[in-house]
Amino acid sequence: MEKRFKPTAEEILGILARFPDGANIDDIRLSNLDIPLRTLQRWLSKLSDQGKIIVSGKARATIYKLVVHNEAATAVAENESLIPLSESGKRIHALVTAPIQQRKPIGYQREFLESYRPNIDSYLTDEEKAKLGAIGDTKTDQPAGTYAQHILNRLLIDLSWNSSRLEGNTYSLLDTERLIEQGEADDTKSAKEAQMILNHKDAIEFIVQAAEETGFNRYTILNLHAMLANNLLADPQAPGRLRSMAVGISGSTFTPLAIPQLIGELFDHILQKVTEIENPFEQSFFVMVHLPYLQPFDDVNKRVSRISANIPFVKRNLSPLSFIDVPDDLYSQGMLGVYEQNDVSLLKDVFLWAYERSASRYAVIRQSLGEPDTFKLKYRTQIRDLISAIITDALNSKDAGKLIREKAEQLSEADKGQFIEAIETEILSLHEGNFARYRVNPKEFERWKAGW
Repeated sequence: MEKRFKPTAEEILGILARFPDGANIDDIRLSNLDIPLRTLQRWLSKLSDQGKIIVSGKARATIYKLVVHNEAATAVAENESLIPLSESGKRIHALVTAPIQQRKPIGYQREFLESYRPNIDSYLTDEEKAKLGAIGDTKTDQPAGTYAQHILNRLLIDLSWNSSRLEGNTYSLLDTERLIEQGEADDTKSAKEAQMILNHKDAIEFIVQAAEETGFNRYTILNLHAMLANNLLADPQAPGRLRSMAVGISGSTFTPLAIPQLIGELFDHILQKVTEIENPFEQSFFVMVHLPYLQPFDDVNKRVSRISANIPFVKRNLSPLSFIDVPDDLYSQGMLGVYEQNDVSLLKDVFLWAYERSASRYAVIRQSLGEPDTFKLKYRTQIRDLISAIITDALNSKDAGKLIREKAEQLSEADKGQFIEAIETEILSLHEGNFARYRVNPKEFERWKAGW
């Protein structure tokens, strides 16, 4: 079984589906779910807030029951409010969200990789590649990595946080900034979560600072894995080494390849094909598909693919892919489409949306994309007043985070998380040229900045 950082919502919901009349906390923990009690309680509370389970009773008599409805249709509707899904993406979503008992077991299909002909076949259409090229163009005619170096501080926080979040990491954006910039870990969270984020920082710095030397080769990918897996795997020799053990994918009917010789052969084949691909966006998406599909390492495969996906962008001074606002469930379902159906449609929908969303983060150096953020318009006054208070009161990052969470509690459940992220993002964007809109003077801003 592939080691997981923490359970997914789907796994917990799957367990509750076995108990039509509901289950208590012990029933759930004894259902092959080896996690700390507090972690499970947090997940159950979150699922209750999302309306996916019903909670009744108190203390040890508390019963958790699955809400029965058309979950697949509901999930599609919710995700389409964020990410527009293609018809083929919707079809794959329906297939991979069916009960696991209804999905066909499948192993690694070599022809999925071997049938792909670089620069002849393409997962992305010419139109999609042209659009991404226009969005990602930073107008930087400089040596490889110049643009990424220019935005490195911001990229380290954005990409480290979002990639870790997709693995279930519970650090907030402000927690991540404090850890990366000040080395201050949140003592209410596990050391493993802090390690995951710091590993991302090292890996991102590696592909940016060594942009001329890195590429889709063994040196780069093995070292990326070594950095991302540092101090997270039981076997201290596993980081940076292709696996020689069988693994499984939790919540999937897919069984990865288990023959070490073939893993090494196909790993090299992936690197050869992606190197031959001329378009940087096709390169990026190809590696996001095929590295996790092969599962060449004991664990941390998707993290390696997400950082590797940025290599062509860093080398060509294109806007990076930070996975900003990508729903973790939809990303996971896109990967299930690859694993179980050898179909990239849903993952491609996520990739196309994610790149445009990420690129818009760095719009300061190129033409702005799209319409104003409607959520920020809705809470314009609250956002302005809260950030103004944080600056004028010279709150440090920890106290600011506490105040932000307190204010978010006054909002609807649906808006709390997005409100917190909006405030944190605005705070991280503050500099001497843009703070005046929060009605603070230069002395107040400097005093706040010094204590932040």
